[in-house]
Amino acid sequence: MTEQKAEKTGVIYGINGPIVYLKEDTGFMMNEMVYVGPERLVGEVIGLSSKRITIQVYEETTGIRPGEIVYGTGAPVSVTLAPGILTNIFDGIERPLSEIAKTGGAYINRGVSVDSLDTTKKWTTHMTVKKGDYVSGGAIIAEVPETQAIIHKVMVPPDKEGYILDVVSDGEYTINEPLLTLQLPDGREEKLTMTQKWPIRQARPTARRFPASQPLVTGQRILDTLFPMAKGGTAAIPGGFGTGKTMTQHQIAKWSDANIIIYIGCGERGNEMTQVLEEFSELIDPKTGNPLMDRTTLIANTSNMPVAAREASLYSGLTLAEYYRDMGYHVAIMADSTSRWAEALRELSGRLEEMPAEEGFPAYLASKLSAFYERAGMMQNLNGTDGSVTIIGAVSPQGGDFSEPVTQNTKRFVRCFWGLDKSLAYARHFPAISWLTSYSEYLNDLGAWYSEHVDRKFVDYRNQLVSLLSQESSLMEIVKLIGGDVLPDDQKLILEIAKVIRVGFLQQNAFHKDDTCVPMEKQFKMMEVILYLYRKSRSLISMGMPMSVLKEDPIFDKVIAIKYDVPNDRPELLDDYKKQIDRFYDNVIERNA
Repeated sequence: MTEQKAEKTGVIYGINGPIVYLKEDTGFMMNEMVYVGPERLVGEVIGLSSKRITIQVYEETTGIRPGEIVYGTGAPVSVTLAPGILTNIFDGIERPLSEIAKTGGAYINRGVSVDSLDTTKKWTTHMTVKKGDYVSGGAIIAEVPETQAIIHKVMVPPDKEGYILDVVSDGEYTINEPLLTLQLPDGREEKLTMTQKWPIRQARPTARRFPASQPLVTGQRILDTLFPMAKGGTAAIPGGFGTGKTMTQHQIAKWSDANIIIYIGCGERGNEMTQVLEEFSELIDPKTGNPLMDRTTLIANTSNMPVAAREASLYSGLTLAEYYRDMGYHVAIMADSTSRWAEALRELSGRLEEMPAEEGFPAYLASKLSAFYERAGMMQNLNGTDGSVTIIGAVSPQGGDFSEPVTQNTKRFVRCFWGLDKSLAYARHFPAISWLTSYSEYLNDLGAWYSEHVDRKFVDYRNQLVSLLSQESSLMEIVKLIGGDVLPDDQKLILEIAKVIRVGFLQQNAFHKDDTCVPMEKQFKMMEVILYLYRKSRSLISMGMPMSVLKEDPIFDKVIAIKYDVPNDRPELLDDYKKQIDRFYDNVIERNA
């Protein structure tokens, strides 16, 4: 973060962990960014009264003493928005870790002051406006190839408008060099650069919000088919330790059709975050063949970093996402995990001696969560383009207890709930998303899209699969009590088809080239084949054929294996399986005639 000229100062009189108190009103404003002590630690004003000011410090406060000076900046905590965000790895307050490592090594020194973005690199710039044009907030004034995958669109700040008095020619410029001079409505002139500053706790303005109408296609069958997610939607992935929250987010980050990924490691273990950083650096974007980092930004805020910065990291990532949304991109945020963020709120609330609510969390936990998830959405931007911010938040309930406050409050504000089941994870069924506890409220909103782009029977087939899985769950209660042999053949068939759905459709192999990501057309045809097998088998059962006779044929295993045997680019081969099912039907009738 770049330093601004200090205007007002205050004197420390009390310290409680990351919380610092100043006596009397020194003229600071709410949410103002401040520098604390001789090392100029970054902090934020979070409480004001006539008798004292409360500041949360985003760095370790060891060694700070009463009587030391706090310097105001006159501006709220903000992030720098300009080319150079993508491919970068930041901490919770947008300090680039690679630049910090050059000066301080593997650990972040206190009070380190580095520019958020490279101010010396020259970017190839193509101007899209000319002298005399009238531009308003959000208007695109230049295009910069930020990476091989993403064109960065330089925009007029949302609160500026006016006539262009002069403009530079196409060329190479740094992010702080003026690109044009704007005459504001009051007659003043202002030079615009590629750089904007934006407060992290304030949502960027848009023209209008659209209802959910397009799915975020992830290539994961249980998500795309059973519990779909809309672009601009919100989803929660709750699960206990080792159930696959982070890996599910990895798969979505790699394979979803979002243009840009913002991955926020909020309070995660350091070794796990290191693994994320190393893996993302090596991944190749399957759509373009370029490195996946070309369209990715990582915010690393591990569990050993100060809790106040953990609280800020989600807002920093959200503001970066909104900035790229304003350019007309679809952005997906992976917040891993919101539970650690809520724990930071709880610790800060305890330090502030606020009245605790359920399980010690602050009473405003629900409003904080709602404010975070409400910043998602499919929007029409100020410049007329359409873009979206999709938020997928992992939740880590202690002991896998979904009744704890963070999970329950998150369910109130998200419309997609992908509940992970540890029994599935221990059985090596991945993704370990439970089809009994998960749900999506976007299904009806996306029905028209499925009808137009996949098939009008898509939602009907999906509902049939869910019904069969639900019937299996009910029957398994009976099987556990008295065994499966006493069931009538039509119920035995339901158990067999449900196994085909579970193993052949819902279970997915991330290391198989065809099964790791499956296009929508193949997903639909797989459903079609499974349900065709069910209808034909049910017809045989109704003729009096026992289930034991049907299982003599390997057709059930063949249908399970179609996820591996049929390449993603040859979905038409799935039509041959219907012919095999017809032959199976005819053979059973012949043998038992």
